[in-house]
Amino acid sequence: MSTALTPGHIENVQVHFDDLDAMGVLHNGRYVLLLERALTAYWTERGWAFDPAQPHFADIFFVVREFAITYHQPVTTVGQVGVHFWLDRIGTSSLVYGFRVLSADRSVVHAEGRRVQVKIDPGTLRPSPISEAVRKDCQLLL
Repeated sequence: MSTALTPGHIENVQVHFDDLDAMGVLHNGRYVLLLERALTAYWTERGWAFDPAQPHFADIFFVVREFAITYHQPVTTVGQVGVHFWLDRIGTSSLVYGFRVLSADRSVVHAEGRRVQVKIDPGTLRPSPISEAVRKDCQLLL
């Protein structure tokens, strides 16, 4: 498994004791949360907080349409891991993220996958176009 990195961003995320399962490895469902934590930190730092009280919340009202993950080597300890993510594609109303969960020293790929999100209108819950402001900030991850 190659650890060569594609463009994108790496966010350090903490693995907590309660993220480990009875066998002492990171529970498979927690990888989804690691990506979620990394994306939330990244977008919040750039002024796109996921706060319904914010005026631009409708611009970032996305839901997950698809999530696929392949596990390679378990995370077996608490501490930091790197979550490397990027955008493979920006559509009219969708984003396709690629991601890898890496060891803290970036030498091991623990898991990798993709996540497809669709921007929806908060009132109708139907797909709606991604705004130019969001699209512009997404360009950094392509």
